[in-house]
Amino acid sequence: MRRRHPAGLAEPDEAQRDLGPPADPESVARTIVLTKLTAQARSRHELAQALAAKAVPDDVAERVLDRFEQVGLVDDVAFANLWVRSRQSSRGLARRALAHELRGKGVDDEVIKASLDGLLPDDELRAAHRLVQRKLRNTRGLDRGVRMRRLMGLLARKGYSAGVAMQVVKDAIAADEVERAVEGADYGE
Repeated sequence: MRRRHPAGLAEPDEAQRDLGPPADPESVARTIVLTKLTAQARSRHELAQALAAKAVPDDVAERVLDRFEQVGLVDDVAFANLWVRSRQSSRGLARRALAHELRGKGVDDEVIKASLDGLLPDDELRAAHRLVQRKLRNTRGLDRGVRMRRLMGLLARKGYSAGVAMQVVKDAIAADEVERAVEGADYGE
């Protein structure tokens, strides 16, 4: 349905409308990058993909991303370090899962290795223990083998090696069984 102007004339269609000069591709690229970076930190690869999706010419995208890198707004090293700290503490992910996620975001393998070097083995072990402790109570009443499989599966999905998962789960279940036995003794069971 066309809107009418007060004089009763129909509004001009798309071909007749003067939309002004086309947008400068560099301005468009800067706006896209700033919008993406405002929402959250991103890797250079992710930003390049966003620019390509909006049909920004490759040479313009490269120029804009280089400039953003020069001023420090695009920094894959800082991005990877932040990503590792954030995902390891919030989701309890192991090195292998973190590396996989960063590769998916287009981060260079050297940068990934350097960012993961900041993780101490004890940090990973503590994260695995925290994950198991959160789920341990939900497995009470299940057969010991079922508990082991479920908790080991949890750690495997988070990227932990079978050896680490086995040790953490065995320790947690043993401690839980001792605690339950002590509680039972306290209540005269």
